[in-house]
Amino acid sequence: MLQDMPRIGFGLWKIPRENTADCVVEAVKAGYRHFDSAADYGNEAQTGDGLAKAIADGLTTRNELWVTSKLWNTFHAPEHVEEACRKSLDDLKLDYLDLYLIHFPIALEYVPIEERYPPEWLFDPAAPNPAMKAAKIPLHETWAAMEALVDKGLVKQIGVCNYNSALIHDLMSYARIKPAMLQIEAHPYLSQERLIRLAGQYGVDVTAFSPLGAQSYFELDMAAEGESLLGAAPVMVAADAHGKTPAQVLLRWGLQRGTAIIPKTTKPERMRENLDVFDFELSQVEMAAIGALNLNRRFNDPGTFTEAAFNTFHPIYD
Repeated sequence: MLQDMPRIGFGLWKIPRENTADCVVEAVKAGYRHFDSAADYGNEAQTGDGLAKAIADGLTTRNELWVTSKLWNTFHAPEHVEEACRKSLDDLKLDYLDLYLIHFPIALEYVPIEERYPPEWLFDPAAPNPAMKAAKIPLHETWAAMEALVDKGLVKQIGVCNYNSALIHDLMSYARIKPAMLQIEAHPYLSQERLIRLAGQYGVDVTAFSPLGAQSYFELDMAAEGESLLGAAPVMVAADAHGKTPAQVLLRWGLQRGTAIIPKTTKPERMRENLDVFDFELSQVEMAAIGALNLNRRFNDPGTFTEAAFNTFHPIYD
């Protein structure tokens, strides 16, 4: 795992703006030093407020923190990558990012920051039939602009999110600065074993988002209640055997297979629970039984949600 990056991060996706600053301070108090942010989450300014308060209150220092952010789809053109990065830095009140990721391998037409921020997916939300508007920008051009951010000292490490195996092979063929991180959806219903193995072969670390599976997607109608992993038999059996919660077992499973994980919650007691996973170890039998739950069930799939929400069919996985 990347040197100095805590293996459990605090995910900021879907944390309401009005709660974000307080949540960040509570997370620091709970022991988190790794924060996973993104321009598209719409709460980076509030995240910056929380981090600044935690530092000012003596709870942590900048050197102890690991902060990740992500380049949004509308900023893929080389001339806009630094602009997007500097906007995130300004909002987060930081001089540099520890890690900056390409959020999706999807290039969309540029929307000026002063016009709409975060720009989200639709090119013109006020249009009679609003839709996404793809931009003809090769990923290798975007990556070269990401490398320039490292050269300028704006970011320490760069990487990618939501890439498949073919895109990883392609990226490694031209990268001057190799990606340090691949961030992907991964949990027992989507174990991603081949992709994680490939990343390891290239020396790229992996962070698993949505490590609890369906939990983050119920309110978005992107998952059914019956798809929760918390009630899966192998998870419950392991939880009972180790005196842990099903959620802790799922997080431990993610850690033991070598990925970093970024669970999210607004509840201080749950923040602490999610960190309390280093005092037990799942057996090989338990790991295998939980891994056997794999259904290749992807909850965060642009091929599904872009058509449903943005009138545009845009799959990135076969």
